[in-house]
Amino acid sequence: MPDVEPDSPMQDATPEIRSGARPAWLPPRTALLVAALAFVAGLLIFVALWLDQRDSNNFYRSIEAPRSVAGQVFDPLPVPLPAEGDTASGMDAPEPQPAEAPPYQAPPMATAPPIYPSPPVNLPAEPAPAVVVDRFAPQLTFSPPPRYPRDARRRGESGTVLLRVHVTRNGDAGAIELVQGSGSRSLDRAAIEAAHRWRFEPAVRNGEPVESSLQIPVEFAL
Repeated sequence: MPDVEPDSPMQDATPEIRSGARPAWLPPRTALLVAALAFVAGLLIFVALWLDQRDSNNFYRSIEAPRSVAGQVFDPLPVPLPAEGDTASGMDAPEPQPAEAPPYQAPPMATAPPIYPSPPVNLPAEPAPAVVVDRFAPQLTFSPPPRYPRDARRRGESGTVLLRVHVTRNGDAGAIELVQGSGSRSLDRAAIEAAHRWRFEPAVRNGEPVESSLQIPVEFAL
């Protein structure tokens, strides 16, 4: 066996292995202890979750058929309802959103029917009341001239005849009087005959026609 020098590495390592020293590649004891505690904690958490999940699965188990005891049949118990806020999946149900109110619409207002102007009615104009003025003497309105007698014309007779004519309410010539003659009977007779064809506006008293008389001269001239 060759001699080994005391200062060589082989000589230094051999005594440490033989004496039970830790190798350099192994982690320290503190790290191992922490790893072990972490493993145990993870295992406990896993067991707790598994138990909780097992209890949750019992909720979905179907109810067993009714059992009979001494000939009596018992009805199955009703399935318990989930607690408020829970769903079949075990998660919280979403809160119901309030429905949006429809937009406000004002009620339709009642509209009055259109008013059309009525066409103007042309009514006949009422005649203005006649203003009646009292008239004390009649007025001659129609007086055709008398005919000149032929015999009086041959003899060359002329002159003026004065007559009084009595006028009726209707404006006609009534009685005729000779007030003054012309000196020729032919001329006087012609004047009276012409006066019977005359027409008058009668006299008026208090708005009413009345009888009256009027003197009228009739002139004959060649």
